[in-house]
Amino acid sequence: MCGLFVSCGKIPETATVDQTLQVNGHWIMEQNGQVMRNPQSSGLVKWRDGLMTLSDRSADPEQRLRLRTISKDDALLGAIDFPMILSEELQSSCFAAYITDNPDLEALTVDPEDDRIFYVVTEDASYADPMSEACQQKYLDSGSTNYPTLLVRLELQTNNIVLITHIRPIQFSASMQIGDFPNDGVEALAFGQDRTLYLGIEKDSNKQARIFSLQMNNEFWHSDEYAAVKTFALKLPTFESGNHPINGMDYYQTPDNREFLLVAARNDETLWVVDLSGQKETVILPVDFFAEIQTSSEGCENYEAMDNASIEGVAVVDETLWLINDPWKAVYLNNVKCSQNRENYQMFAPLLFSLPIQSKWFD
Repeated sequence: MCGLFVSCGKIPETATVDQTLQVNGHWIMEQNGQVMRNPQSSGLVKWRDGLMTLSDRSADPEQRLRLRTISKDDALLGAIDFPMILSEELQSSCFAAYITDNPDLEALTVDPEDDRIFYVVTEDASYADPMSEACQQKYLDSGSTNYPTLLVRLELQTNNIVLITHIRPIQFSASMQIGDFPNDGVEALAFGQDRTLYLGIEKDSNKQARIFSLQMNNEFWHSDEYAAVKTFALKLPTFESGNHPINGMDYYQTPDNREFLLVAARNDETLWVVDLSGQKETVILPVDFFAEIQTSSEGCENYEAMDNASIEGVAVVDETLWLINDPWKAVYLNNVKCSQNRENYQMFAPLLFSLPIQSKWFD
């Protein structure tokens, strides 16, 4: 499903890399044989024998507020999807109005001890109605946006409904200098060892991507107060100018038990290999993405190079890295080269990519 070659790539000066990855993608298909229409994919995770994804608030209405499964074998969506419903216990929550009115859901991860439980996070709430005065007073000082980022717990029911059971706002300390960027917040979630949840944000007040952690112990959901994230030592790349957000990540442990995060930086079309011990510099891997051509013609055989892919979901499955793209409406039609794929791009259809994880990434 993908190829690999070695060459020199033009990359940021902070990178330590000597290869470019060439990755082929397959159009994600509905059961009726049509491409998946405008899901604005915002997360990807391994789930049971396949993959699962979700969409953000800018997706077509039929894609919103639901989880959908994808087969790794043929990029086919499952026949059953899983709509989200707010539990009765949360009807009076400070966040009930926002979370039921097309919230901006970003990132997806599965509880490491129970695959019926998922976690998502919210991003842009700048359009939301203000909370009550009492709620605003309760949730002052988020350390970031006026309306706080929310960590949301979902639980799959026997009738395939996904119940929204718990919500906690996330708090950053003033010293973290996150800044007030409603549409540049938490975009990545991944569980590591001992129920450590890692959270990746697009940019802070210095326009640098950041990664934080939360310890999700058994008492975590006993409270609806702020959950304060923590910093830890990482050697992330820094950039003097431009926007270089991270938009998806997953945890990977090497055969000799070293721990890393594999991270997608969508604007740069790169993958970052982040050493969780904080000892190694982050390795940056430039990626050339290719979209499949389902009906070949002369000059347009098999795959065509993409102008941009904009990866927003990353999932580790054994020794394979799976990626899903978020069709970026402002630039997605720049991908059109071969006429066979024009309609797919016009419908903002996503692709599923995979590539083998290589031991030399961690040297």
